[in-house]
Amino acid sequence: MRIYFEVAKKNLLFQGISFSDFERMLNCLSVKPANYGKDDVILLSGNTVGFVGLILSGSVKIISESLDGNNSVLTTLAVPEIFGEVFACAGITQSPVTIQAAEDTEILFFDYKKIITSCNAVCPYHARIIENMLNLIAQKNLMLNQKIEILSKRTTRDKLLCFFDTHRGSAKKFAIPYNREELANYLCVDRSAMSNELCKMRNDGLIAFEKNTFEIL
Repeated sequence: MRIYFEVAKKNLLFQGISFSDFERMLNCLSVKPANYGKDDVILLSGNTVGFVGLILSGSVKIISESLDGNNSVLTTLAVPEIFGEVFACAGITQSPVTIQAAEDTEILFFDYKKIITSCNAVCPYHARIIENMLNLIAQKNLMLNQKIEILSKRTTRDKLLCFFDTHRGSAKKFAIPYNREELANYLCVDRSAMSNELCKMRNDGLIAFEKNTFEIL
């Protein structure tokens, strides 16, 4: 229980929740832990959504699948982030995305219906959880707006520069959570063309990089 709590308290959803409340919450919200190996599918697109998942260890990829078989990595989530909360608040019963383990991963699942509705016991922490959920949804909306801004750029170079600007904060040197193929999928560009553009940007003295670590020059 203590191990779960140490991770959960770092997520906004559980802000202001004490350890004693968290222990009681595990039964109230029908919590279940589960382990996945790298590339295991946690949730397949079209399957029923009945949970919110908290990442205890490892990381997951949120993947959009098109009818022509092309997959696009929407984002990568790691400890202590959660997924599925947008579906919970929107009342979506079938997942529009596939969720896949990016590495060996442990997930703590919560019954989403029990998160967004008060229980019969009127638990004092439940109102706080609902308030925290609203704040999380607002933050996810800001992230979506950031991606829309990135994808609105006309050239691959402009998309890359905008992506770097939103992910680096105030740091000149930073790491991104994607490999080259995942980054190309995120930006909706051809991988070879993107790799060529990265090399041109390096030759132009704009950036330096080694694998997933980049530096703005």
